[in-house]
Amino acid sequence: MAEMTRRDLLAAPFVLSSAARSRPNVVLFMTDDHGAWAMGCYGCAEMHTPNLDRLAASGALFTRAYAATPVCSPSRITYMTGLMPSHHGVQDYLLPRDSFGPQSRRFLQGLLTFTELLAKAGYTLGMCGKWHMGNDEIPQAGFTYWVTVPGGGGTYRDPVFVVQGQSKKIRGFKTDIVTDYALEFLDRRRAGPFFLMIPYYAPHTPYHYQPEIYRAPYATSRFSCFPRDPVHPWQRPELRQHHGNEESMRSYCALVTAVDYNVGRVLRRLEELGLREDTVVIFTADQGWNAGHHGLWGKGNGSIPFNMYEESVRVPLIWSHPGRIPEGLVIREMVSNYDFFPTILEYLGVGAPPDPRRLGRSYASLLAGHKPKWNNRLYFEYAYVRAVRTENLKYVERTPEWPSELYDLEADPRESRNVIADAAYRKILDELRRELAGVFQRIGAPPLAEWRRTTSQNLNLYPSP
Repeated sequence: MAEMTRRDLLAAPFVLSSAARSRPNVVLFMTDDHGAWAMGCYGCAEMHTPNLDRLAASGALFTRAYAATPVCSPSRITYMTGLMPSHHGVQDYLLPRDSFGPQSRRFLQGLLTFTELLAKAGYTLGMCGKWHMGNDEIPQAGFTYWVTVPGGGGTYRDPVFVVQGQSKKIRGFKTDIVTDYALEFLDRRRAGPFFLMIPYYAPHTPYHYQPEIYRAPYATSRFSCFPRDPVHPWQRPELRQHHGNEESMRSYCALVTAVDYNVGRVLRRLEELGLREDTVVIFTADQGWNAGHHGLWGKGNGSIPFNMYEESVRVPLIWSHPGRIPEGLVIREMVSNYDFFPTILEYLGVGAPPDPRRLGRSYASLLAGHKPKWNNRLYFEYAYVRAVRTENLKYVERTPEWPSELYDLEADPRESRNVIADAAYRKILDELRRELAGVFQRIGAPPLAEWRRTTSQNLNLYPSP
């Protein structure tokens, strides 16, 4: 039998089956620039996140979840496709002319997304929030309900949204407004299951405005979760102002708390509508964030050269589904956002054609509380940087104009000492170099030195050393 292509799969006639009708609903929350460290359930007691802490207690909390790329646009496309940047074609965040307007294009065009497969399987799809994957104003990838502010950031006060194709300036706070439309989607739900994606812009900069209700919990905070390390010599100059700046710390915390409050609004509406038992709720982020960690403010592009520090790539990940995912489950296996594609499809019982370019593996059995054999090895890619992380080591390889790094995470969890020149690590370094090159070769990616030919986007922040 011939293998079914993406086009064949999506063009095939569809009838909503009883199996499709019985599939659970999905609500996927995604924050931006949100390190896993910045939540109460991950150990930051002064971070006011009661709704997220309860959500974690009601289901599964992943302690070592990662994004394959420490910047937004490529990371989001990896979530959607299961592909690494060298295959999906976006190696950095999209500049405004790539994101929206007459020069923009749909960077997902020609790629198979899990959302298209859900739409084909009978799901009604809604998207409220940050897209930043090209043609931001236009519904795509199976979504029929579409509310966004085009681009990657912008003001939090009185923003201009595109609501089902119409531009509207809306008075209020952006995070609250995103949730208002998410609730509207829930209230308008149709027969059959739904998938609602709520990608918040927070806690991404700017830090110019947060309603007082979200700032109030931090009026007397000492911000003990924010390191005061000396400024890293690689720090990007435009972010240097935030070091030791308690107003920046308060703003970041307030933006996280605003997300938490709005997650609570959605959860309450699900309960009011009698949908909570039939809905898997997932909370994660597109990548992490350093807020003084390693002497940096920012994510992977918070430094020049770009970095792969733990706080840049480690993200929160919570799955909650009453009656199906055990309460209080703590999952310590290492997972990546490239694992999300196979996991969500297996969890929902939706098939996908195989693609040898995908690195991911489903962690659905972990969500059931099982303990399968699991290899704790992850791979990362961001423009001229690739990396492999094992249980105790991280090798970060850059193109020759920049230094590479090796960290012994057991002896040095803060990644403060680069041991790449240490003779004691020479053998394992050679092994990791071969492994990293071999994995990208196996999935058909070009060598790291040829990374520029993997993308046609407009690029920024590429100075010479």
